Order: sequence, then structure tokens, then C-alpha cells
Amino acid sequence: MKKTIIALSTLTAFATLNVNAQQLDSDINESGIYVGGNYGYLRVEGEDEFDDDKDVWQGLVGYKFNTWVAVEGSYIDFGDYGSDLAGASTDGYTLALKGLVPIAAGFSAYAKVGQLWSETDYRLAGFDSSEDDESLFVGAGLNYAVTPRFLINAEYTVYDTELSAGEAFDDVDDTDFETDLKQASIGFEYRF
Repeated sequence: MKKTIIALSTLTAFATLNVNAQQLDSDINESGIYVGGNYGYLRVEGEDEFDDDKDVWQGLVGYKFNTWVAVEGSYIDFGDYGSDLAGASTDGYTLALKGLVPIAAGFSAYAKVGQLWSETDYRLAGFDSSEDDESLFVGAGLNYAVTPRFLINAEYTVYDTELSAGEAFDDVDDTDFETDLKQASIGFEYRF
């Protein structure tokens, strides 16, 4: 009799957990608007003075069409990098197409590809200038649903930028910088 009661209790517990996991997955897969933010580590890799490591933060808003597809826009601050002699500060806006794949209860993987519109303020030997730029980026990450509406994520993104200080400083020679911005961050999403 004791074994039967233990077996029935165990089956009931697993059935309840399974129903809760299915409900969570169902809620997570709903379409709708979401907002969020990311904070992380930025590696600036380039020629000359533009190799640096900095913090980066990003605010985002998106719309999830279904389980698989979302569109996402963001404001991103890459911070200051370089040295006192030659440096830069970059921020901008992004728009991306995001593909999602549910993995297990509460977990999903995603990849995104998009466009970055940025403004870079340059400092070079006491002269200041700024330049607008457009570049592509790709990223991938993992989401975990803490609740049906609140998710945490880990993400890695590479921005293929070219900081062309030569156009910003017409009278200075040899100031073209090929630069990649590589971002590793953690963040959250809240879905309405």
C-alpha cells in the first residue's frame, strides 16, 4: 500500500510539473511586444590606437511575430576607447531580424542579423570631429524564461564597422581604421 501511494504521489508530481512546463512554453511562444536591456563587455579590435576593452550597454524593444521570428530595434552605447592622443566614442541604433528556436522547457536559442547606424566622435591630437556610419552585425544567444513574461539572456554580437577617421579629418594622413566591435553581454527581456 505504501509503495502504491508513493508511486501515485510521484506520478501526480511529474504530471503537475509537465503541465506547468507546457503552460510556460506556451506563454513564452506567444507573439507580442517586448522590451529589455543588455550590459556587457566590448572588445574593440582595430589598427593602431583603437584596440581596447570597455563596458557596453544596450536598451531594446522588439516584436515577436510567432515562436520563430521577431524584429528588434535598440539603442547601444559602445563607450569611449583609444588613448588620450587618439580616441573615439561610438553610439548608435540597430534594427535586426531575430530567429528563435525553442530548445527545452524555458530555454531557447536565437540568432540575429541586422544593421547598425552609428555616430563616432573622434579625438586626434586635440582636434575633434564626428562621423556617421552604417554597418552590418550578427549575433547569437540563449534565453531562459524565469517566468512566462520575464526572460534572461546571454548574447555575443559582432559589428563589422569601419571607423574612417580620414573623412572626419580631411587634413590628417593615414587615419583609416578597420575596426570590429565584439560584444558579449547578459540581459533581460520583459514580454507584454
